[in-house]
Amino acid sequence: MTAIQRMQENRARRAVYRQTVRELNALTTRDLDDLGISRSMITRLAHEAAWGSAR
Repeated sequence: MTAIQRMQENRARRAVYRQTVRELNALTTRDLDDLGISRSMITRLAHEAAWGSAR
């Protein structure tokens, strides 16, 4: 993979991360509870959405 392709892929992944954080933070605490998500989990879930689950 070329450096430019890696940069484009990383840029896209960061956009997915930011969008996921933004959308989850927009939910009410009650909505998050209904989904089984606590606010402290948002960044981890966004990271998993962008880069896959942790090993």
